[in-house]
Amino acid sequence: MSSLNPALLALLREAAPQPLSAAEIATRLGLKKSQRKTFSRALQKLLNAGKLHRSRTGLISLPVGPSRKKQGENPRAVFVPAPRPTSRVRKENAPSREPARGREQGTASMQSPAELTGEIRFRSGGSAYVVTAAESAEAPAQTIQIAPAAAGTALHGDLVALRLVGSTRPPRGAQAKGGRRNQGRSNGRARDDDELRGEVLRVLSRSRDSLVGELRKSARQWFVTPDDPRFGRDVLVEPPARSPLRPKPDTGDKVVVRLDHWPTRSAPLSGTITARLGRTHEPRAELLGVLETYKLSPEFPPEVEAELATLPSKVRPAEIVGRRDYREVPTITIDPDDAKDFDDALSIEPLPKGQTRVGIHIADVAAYVRPDTALDHEAQRRGNSTYLVGTVIPMLPERLSNGLCSLVEGEDRLCKAVFLTFDAGGQIVGKDFASTVIRSRKRLTYKQAYALLFNDDLEAVRALPLPPKHQTGSTGRALSSLPRRELASLQIWVRRLWKIAAALRRERMARGSLDLDMPETKVYVDEAGYADRLERVDNDESHQLIEEFMLVANEAVAHLTRSQRLPSLYRVHDDPEPERLNELREELATHGLQVGNLAVRGELVRLLAQLGTHPQGHLLRTQLLRSLKKACYRASPDGHYGLSKRDYAHFTSPIRRYADLVVHRVLDAYLARKGGGSASGFAGAVARVVRSAIGAGARKPKAYTVAGVTALGEHLSQTELNSQAAERESVKIKLLEFFERELAKTPRTRFAAIVTDVRSTGFFVELTESMTFGFVPASVAVGAGGRGGRTRRSRFAENRGGPRVGDSLDVTVHKVDRFRRTIDFRPAE
Repeated sequence: MSSLNPALLALLREAAPQPLSAAEIATRLGLKKSQRKTFSRALQKLLNAGKLHRSRTGLISLPVGPSRKKQGENPRAVFVPAPRPTSRVRKENAPSREPARGREQGTASMQSPAELTGEIRFRSGGSAYVVTAAESAEAPAQTIQIAPAAAGTALHGDLVALRLVGSTRPPRGAQAKGGRRNQGRSNGRARDDDELRGEVLRVLSRSRDSLVGELRKSARQWFVTPDDPRFGRDVLVEPPARSPLRPKPDTGDKVVVRLDHWPTRSAPLSGTITARLGRTHEPRAELLGVLETYKLSPEFPPEVEAELATLPSKVRPAEIVGRRDYREVPTITIDPDDAKDFDDALSIEPLPKGQTRVGIHIADVAAYVRPDTALDHEAQRRGNSTYLVGTVIPMLPERLSNGLCSLVEGEDRLCKAVFLTFDAGGQIVGKDFASTVIRSRKRLTYKQAYALLFNDDLEAVRALPLPPKHQTGSTGRALSSLPRRELASLQIWVRRLWKIAAALRRERMARGSLDLDMPETKVYVDEAGYADRLERVDNDESHQLIEEFMLVANEAVAHLTRSQRLPSLYRVHDDPEPERLNELREELATHGLQVGNLAVRGELVRLLAQLGTHPQGHLLRTQLLRSLKKACYRASPDGHYGLSKRDYAHFTSPIRRYADLVVHRVLDAYLARKGGGSASGFAGAVARVVRSAIGAGARKPKAYTVAGVTALGEHLSQTELNSQAAERESVKIKLLEFFERELAKTPRTRFAAIVTDVRSTGFFVELTESMTFGFVPASVAVGAGGRGGRTRRSRFAENRGGPRVGDSLDVTVHKVDRFRRTIDFRPAE
């Protein structure tokens, strides 16, 4: 290992002050895959010895300090290339309002070798856990449990320094056979007494400096109760009569409170109200609360609006020149009822000898969002669109996302296309890429496409309604308005496309792709914004039709950029950690599922098939997903574990994902130079496009490095996580709103449910239609057998005469707690 050190240190000296990722260092050193483990160990030893520095974003550089400073030389700051932060975590070197505990306030300190760092995640009960960063393949991330009294002044999401204070867990690699009980619960739930346990030493950086909550009063004190139950402390505030806000906040208002410095855990947490959002639980106030919490904005800066004013409202004839004209070729879109924008369309052409050409046409956003413009910078900062219940916070302004770029029915639109030629057996025999212009024949919903696939009665298909106008960006024409001949043609096209997609799906699954798709609950709102309908959305054949063509298009473009060695972004899903899979295996055993080595792909495929019929299948599939690594964006084509693909990128959604826009720009440069020019000229053109796409706002393109793309990938991975958290929050709020409104109904709605767990105090249920989880207290479970009280609780504890896991029953809503975010049900009478 030591033989690597001189070359590694020399490489970083040469690159200074630019830090490098571990992957780039290994690439520059020319290391083979078999040498990566040795390299990881060498790198970690240098980091432990203080000879290297790793930033919060994982980039490696030489340390800045006396050890490097020559006489008379000023130390050079380490530059970490990262876009303007939008995530909740403060930059690494940004000043923290939280002083280091036990040290002089305002001074930074080196991390002690005995200390660990990580993000602390609280539970509503007050306990917490910290997931430490993975140091190497040999030292993966660990989960450390934190008791409430050991959390110090940490708040949910903070970056903290901590130390271990005890554990009954054996050292890594030395566990006794049989393993540990109740593992694989990656939500951090305590697992008996064998967890690593720790104590927070100090807060390194706050995840946020403000909170959203409800203003309340108790005796003479005013306080704000945070919306998120994981922030377990009320925030004391001044009486609202002293507030400069107009109108003045009052009891029951949803407000934003800026947190004051919190010196010790024994001191009260205080703050200042900075905004009134409306009355708690009103739809607009709840929406504004989510936007504030996750730093999302539906508004765009004035400079972006000014650029928008220069864009046309329709495709101009000059923009069509040089494109393949597909306006007369059958082309359709298939999307959800409530789709706001339309990225993708499919065309189908019969060819001689039984072959078929399918065009996957993707909105050509790059034609309008030029590099190094205000529009481009804002799109990069946002990273992606965020789809909240009933609304969307777009990456691009509505004039583009719902207008000029959206592939709406009956309008000319510019696209980038992947053309795939299939033989009669559904095998790909040809690939091509082109810029196109299309005109969608029909905007279909998934429900309409499903009916066209499996219902031969065209009159029944014709009767399907349009989605409500307030829920979608475009309804398209009603099927009832189509001539019978056009409707019959639509059915032929959809069925031909599904025949090919089904063959693609069978082949993908045969290669070991994991079927990780799960049903989801769609919440629909009325025109006033209140949740008024829940719908279970299954990944049926209409969804799979679109999915398979999008997957194969993403794979084709990724293969092109990798094989041509074009700088680009890839969608990467790393192999899971064996220990996490072993923990999952032991967890599954407690549910009566005996599986083999889950590191073997075939065993994981068989497990997924078993979970399809298991009474706790949805819950256990969620546990399985948490045992896998999260997909991310990366500059290196490292493959996709879940899809079992070597080549994979995101290409098919540039309206809502900036990563796709970057890939489009790379493909655009390829198409511009294809068939002419020198190789060096071609590579230069691609480099210029990508440098412009990911440059930090400079008008002159800077020298492109892999580290630059790496930083962009890290930024986009973070904006994606932030949006996903906001979307989950929005769904939780609307689910609680829906079931709270159910309490006012007479008679109350009956919901079919299945028992998922039985405790001494009652049992947990999952509603089969909406997949909502709730609890049935023993005190109201008369309809499930027996009577309430101590005898009933005893029966639940011993499972005598009470419900069992897997039992089915109907329930009605009993109680909804909006602050604890819990729903109680009772057996239906």
